[in-house]
Amino acid sequence: MPNINSMKSTGKSVEQLENKCALLEQQVVELNAKLSWYEEQYRLSQQRRFGSSSEQTHPQQLNIFNETEVEAAPGKTEPTIEKVTERLKKQTGKREAQLEDLPVETIEHTLPEAEQVCACCGDDLHEMSTEVRQEIKVIPAQVSVVKHVRHVYACRRCEREGTESTIVTAPMPAPPLPGSIASPSAMSYIMTQKYVDGLPLYRQEQQLARHGIDLSRQTMANWMVQGAERWLHPFYERMHEHLLQQDILHADETTLQVLQEPGRSAQSTSYMWLYRTGREGPAIVLYDYQTTRASKHPRQFLSGFKGYMHVDGYAGYNGMSGVTLVGCLAHARRKFDEALKALPAEQRKAPVAAQEGLDFCNQLFAIERELQDATPEERYKSRLEHSRPVLEAFSSWLKYQTPRVLPKSALGQAIAYCRNQWDKLSAFLKDGRLELDNNRGERSIKPFVIGRKNWLFSNTPKGAKASATIYSIIESAKVNGLNPYSYLVYLFEKLPNINITDPHALDELMPWSDSLPDTCRMDK
Repeated sequence: MPNINSMKSTGKSVEQLENKCALLEQQVVELNAKLSWYEEQYRLSQQRRFGSSSEQTHPQQLNIFNETEVEAAPGKTEPTIEKVTERLKKQTGKREAQLEDLPVETIEHTLPEAEQVCACCGDDLHEMSTEVRQEIKVIPAQVSVVKHVRHVYACRRCEREGTESTIVTAPMPAPPLPGSIASPSAMSYIMTQKYVDGLPLYRQEQQLARHGIDLSRQTMANWMVQGAERWLHPFYERMHEHLLQQDILHADETTLQVLQEPGRSAQSTSYMWLYRTGREGPAIVLYDYQTTRASKHPRQFLSGFKGYMHVDGYAGYNGMSGVTLVGCLAHARRKFDEALKALPAEQRKAPVAAQEGLDFCNQLFAIERELQDATPEERYKSRLEHSRPVLEAFSSWLKYQTPRVLPKSALGQAIAYCRNQWDKLSAFLKDGRLELDNNRGERSIKPFVIGRKNWLFSNTPKGAKASATIYSIIESAKVNGLNPYSYLVYLFEKLPNINITDPHALDELMPWSDSLPDTCRMDK
């Protein structure tokens, strides 16, 4: 007769072994998932370090769904051979066109009269033709002194007869900084060197020293701070008023280090916020320095604004009263692109899920490229007809894929981002003036990011605010087709000599104003 205790012991051992096997299998699954995640991160790290940063997709990969329907355009006529080959012809006269607006210095090369004799027969030579060679001449920055001499006039007759003497003083424009040697051109040059060309003040100090000018970086910093506070900030505030009158904006933010913020360590992270107008209305770009990334900052800066705002996935913009947030499909596309790059090389050309998600995004951008020159009304109707079906298919695909991917994998994060941001990502259907992405905002904040790599940090909050103001004027000038240096010179000449509390006087100087002289424009 079997031993009951022995059977119970054997059953318990089998159960323990089964539990142990189940536990080990679960650990293997978890370890494989972690290993896959680390492999993805390694491949992404290698891609960021050594690979191309381009996110372009090969034209043949634009669509794997409905390719015939998407690519077909019955209304279009086939291009002729002449039209195709016309684009391949080399442009002629491009160099001459680039040089035609530059001042010309002509140097004549002739033979001395004594040598204008034929070596064969001794008769006089005559000029048969000329040969012309063109070259550009670059003159480094030159420094000179401008001396303002104001003449004062009096009446001699009044002086002789002892009556009240009349004294008349010739008018003279007010300087940007009284008591300083700073001129509009000097201040503008220093600002554009730093905020357009990314040249820190210490390098400008060395550059000026090579020209024999002893101008310390502290003096240049004072010029920029005082110029920004006294003249450019009221101008900035008026631009802010114009910005709030628009109903479509873009927003973005990036980090900034400010060394001497009260109550904070030098290693603390501050932020530069970016707000700009959309594709319609005056082109305005404004920066706003703040100590944190808290949601209260956009709420305060955009107080009174009602309309649409293009943003990325940052939650700090959520819940703004009267504001409809429009998401960035470029961010969504970038995540699927990273998920594809995170795969082993042999899988990237296969029809994997990451490629399918990327293709949905590519279809939407391909439709948008066709609507580039359309009116807002035409764009709105075409999006409902063509983009909305793609979005509906994309949404169904996201729901289908969600339980089938690891949440922490690159593909899982891309899918989660799209689902969490779906209302924002599909908001562009509401108005034909809206855009699929926030690239306009990212392009405007990029000059600050690039400049920051050169000058690294701001020393004080006052300097950070001045930088925000100057960047705003410069970037607004650039998007309006102005030469930043020439425009700043014009402002520093005009602002000290007008009533800066008069909004109409400031409007005459705005970057989009038709009253600006041609010397401020890039093509002049």
